[in-house]
Amino acid sequence: MSEEMRYLTFALGKGRLADKTLELLESIGITCEEMKDKSSRKLIFVNEELKLKFFLAKNPDVPTYVEYGAADIGVVGSDIINEENRRVYEVLDLGFGKCRMCVCGPESAGELLKHHEKIRVASKYPHTAKDYFYNKKHQTVDIIKLNGSVELGPIVHLSDVIVDIVETGSTLRENGLTVLEEICPISARMIVNQVSMQMEAARIKKIIGMLREKI
Repeated sequence: MSEEMRYLTFALGKGRLADKTLELLESIGITCEEMKDKSSRKLIFVNEELKLKFFLAKNPDVPTYVEYGAADIGVVGSDIINEENRRVYEVLDLGFGKCRMCVCGPESAGELLKHHEKIRVASKYPHTAKDYFYNKKHQTVDIIKLNGSVELGPIVHLSDVIVDIVETGSTLRENGLTVLEEICPISARMIVNQVSMQMEAARIKKIIGMLREKI
């Protein structure tokens, strides 16, 4: 490897997403032993041989790091990509982390979604919720951003419905809520910085190609 070759940097969404991504990268020969040390206090992990760097970030921050070029490549859920709406290229659906973005609430709230009346919607995803109600349903809504357990919204009468990610639906059922409408399927995606895509086209396309074969 030439000395001049610059590092390609990956920003990975913390948690299960990062674990699954590293597993997938390992299957195409991209490893990062340093990251396996769970006791490590390091923030940036390096593979000198392949000239790659990795760091973990909170999911909503991943598209920001990629847009501004602090990372060349990011892996994060499409829910975050849609919500953050950053200038990045989405290049690959990695096929894991599958779930659905849905409108949920008590059965009785189903009626409210039919008549275009103004309702209150609680969500961690205000932009996604607004886009769905305003642009697809043409329904005026009052959107309340929450950061924690959005299921509480309808239970404590903060909101009529919620817009949230549904994996199995068990949390909803336990709280007397149900999926009322499905907005879109969600999965882990690979995103690339727009400048990196041109400057490092060969290296990035090679990685994408190898991953595509594995998926």
